[in-house]
Amino acid sequence: MHDFSYIDEKFADIQLLRYRVEGFESLSLRQKILIYHLVQAALSGRDILYAQNGALNLRLRSMLEAVYAALPSEDGGQAAGAEEEAREFRVYMKRFWFSHGPHHHYACAKFRPGFSEAWLRSRLQGIGMKADAELLRYIFHPDVAPMRCNQREGDDLLLTSSSNYYADGITQREAEAFYARLRGQLSAHHDRLPQLGLNSRLERGADGSLHENVCRCDGLYGKAIRRIMKHLEDAAVYAGNEEQREVIRLLLEFYRTGDLFTFDAYSIAWLQDTESVVDFVNGFTETYGDPLGYKASWESIVNFRDDQATGRTRKLADHAQWFEDHSPVDPRFRKSVCRGISAKVITAAIISGDLYPATAIGINLPNSDWVRAVYGSKSVTIGNFTEAYNRASRGSGMLEEFVVDDATRSLIRQYGDACDDLHTDLHECLGHGSGQLLEGVGPDALKAYGSTIEEARADLFALYYMADPKLVELGLLPDGEAYKSQYYTYLMNGAMTQLVRIERGATIEEAHMRNRAVIARWVMAHATHGEAAFVSRQGKTFLQVSDYAALRPLFGRLLAEVQRIKSEGDYAAARNLVEQYGVGIDDALHAEMLERYRRLDLRPYKGFINPQFTALRDAGGNITDVKVSYGERFDEQCLRYSKSYSTL
Repeated sequence: MHDFSYIDEKFADIQLLRYRVEGFESLSLRQKILIYHLVQAALSGRDILYAQNGALNLRLRSMLEAVYAALPSEDGGQAAGAEEEAREFRVYMKRFWFSHGPHHHYACAKFRPGFSEAWLRSRLQGIGMKADAELLRYIFHPDVAPMRCNQREGDDLLLTSSSNYYADGITQREAEAFYARLRGQLSAHHDRLPQLGLNSRLERGADGSLHENVCRCDGLYGKAIRRIMKHLEDAAVYAGNEEQREVIRLLLEFYRTGDLFTFDAYSIAWLQDTESVVDFVNGFTETYGDPLGYKASWESIVNFRDDQATGRTRKLADHAQWFEDHSPVDPRFRKSVCRGISAKVITAAIISGDLYPATAIGINLPNSDWVRAVYGSKSVTIGNFTEAYNRASRGSGMLEEFVVDDATRSLIRQYGDACDDLHTDLHECLGHGSGQLLEGVGPDALKAYGSTIEEARADLFALYYMADPKLVELGLLPDGEAYKSQYYTYLMNGAMTQLVRIERGATIEEAHMRNRAVIARWVMAHATHGEAAFVSRQGKTFLQVSDYAALRPLFGRLLAEVQRIKSEGDYAAARNLVEQYGVGIDDALHAEMLERYRRLDLRPYKGFINPQFTALRDAGGNITDVKVSYGERFDEQCLRYSKSYSTL
């Protein structure tokens, strides 16, 4: 497709991109049909995330989409004021779809509508819908559900968060006590416990006691889960091998029962299936949306292996033990034997749930610490997403505006893309898979700080080894200068440019952003001879690195401490590290970053519009081919999804 464009529309603080599914046409018909059914399973679960993000979100989506669909065209001859409010409503609707609710997908604060309640009431009246007072309060009153996932120290994180993982009125202390009791009860009968609470909503019974409402085919979100299961059953017929067929069987059993021990069995089977060309994730996976880190959001990705690019990641997996043995962490916290580490580069076919539209560029699963320790993990880098990001960033003006000098810009242009890909590989393949907990340390010992510490651990592992000659020896970097590009861009982002994602006066809330801030600020604070420091040039703040080699030992020191915190379950140290370096923002620097970024007319957040898969069938209904197309607009796609895949 010579006219394919990676860059699509912009709105609010978001830019939408497209990604190509290169190589799909070369797959066998059987593989294409498998992907088609897995895509249907992925899209069938999208309502679950809306429901998890807020109890009113599905009702609100239905009301807003009815208004959106009835809007006149943007040049429809409305009065000037009405046209402006209609434009603001379109922006709000797209933000709502992007975030699966009225809260920012990253910062978690409720975004403010640019249209009035009176305008919305008028539009509802015009289409014959009654204005729902509860939904209008949800939209327009800033004190109603102001934060989806609050992480502020000192607050009751449940009472101040509006996500729907816990029933109203359940306190943080009650929830933590519930799972502590449950862990104690199960530990008496099981040596290895699953991630407790992963697939449930904690609720209060009539007698005041707490219980879990479990996600399964005859339980919570059952209608969506049954539809997912139907498509998984269709997919199983076309599984690539017996191992993959067993993966699907176990996932179906998990969806039937909601049993987390079955989920661990599924996870083990999934990570051990390293031969299937087509692969997928479908289920309750990441816990970033739960302020306490128990509950997992629903997500799915369908993909197939990029054999040419996978050679890069396999080199890392093949040498995993070398990296573990040479890690700067205390030997007590290292794995004596690295088991089951596999890595590959994939081409994504579809993303859904918490991966759509904003997605990670790498994945390392499963998240269970005991499964990782005994069986290992599977790591992927999503090649067509990194390609889309790289193409979209060229010519943006970011390097010219924020990088200190021509020499550093030249370094980044020469090595940046390769180093970014390798950092992702190291983070996902080896970083998350490294280290071990001491005996008796629970996976939730760090509570609300656990996600930040885990992401910092993986990033630091990658940063420490980016400068190791081993990477040049393995042919993964071209020379001993390349790592400098990653050191500079990582520190610049963590200390400076990621601040453009945050509204003035706010603090850093999201775990990945906190992680990057912790690393950058800690390293700069401990670079006592100015190896990395802020400088002022013509009234602008820049990062200047005067000694790249001196930074590696600092990354190593912090990695050793973060691994100690994780391995020992040192909650107090985790809290102190994150609160000191990862939360607060210098207001003057923040204001400067926002203004300089504004002049570039860029958007700090990126997301993807999915391609569309169409099954071609013969007269008997058999699929004869599957075609992929790319022309759908974001609003068209979201309206189609709501029409075709609404289940709850």
